[in-house]
Formats: sequence, C-alpha cells, structure tokens
Amino acid sequence: MSDRTRAHVFVTGRVQGVYYRANTREQARERGVDGWVRNLEDGRVEAVFEGDPAAVEGMLEWCHTGSPRAEVEEVDVEYGEPQGETGFEVRW
Repeated sequence: MSDRTRAHVFVTGRVQGVYYRANTREQARERGVDGWVRNLEDGRVEAVFEGDPAAVEGMLEWCHTGSPRAEVEEVDVEYGEPQGETGFEVRW
C-alpha cells in the first residue's frame, strides 16, 4: 500500500449546516479517494482521506474552500499510514 497515503483532517469555520459533508463525499468519490467525514460537537468537521497521494492532496486543497456556502477558517492535517479505508461515507 505504499502507493497510498492517509490524511486525517480537522476543518474549522462555518462548515456545519452548509452541505460540507455531502460535498466532501462527492469530491472524494470523484477523485477515487476512500475514507469518511463527520461533524464534531465543537462545530468542526473531521475527515479521513486515503488514496493516491495526488488525489488526497487535491482533497486537502478542496477542504480550504469546501462547499459553496462554507467559510473555512483553518484546515489542520496529520499524515499517517493508510489503514485500508474502502469507499467514502458520511459518518454520524
């Protein structure tokens, strides 16, 4: 799995109630990126992206803008070893 990377992301700003999760899922599926996205109680969005390094970097770039109604203030990223995510889902 050395041709894959994993990014654990926390997005801060106006990112809940603006279709951020649904748009993230759509973008990830279009890029062939596996993982998940969910809202956190503190108002942030958390996501994990696994896949081709260029596709994951594309997702990270997208996160800085997000859905059309989002107002992203900060994107924190931690890289790690892939854990075998398959598909992309919205978690609750």
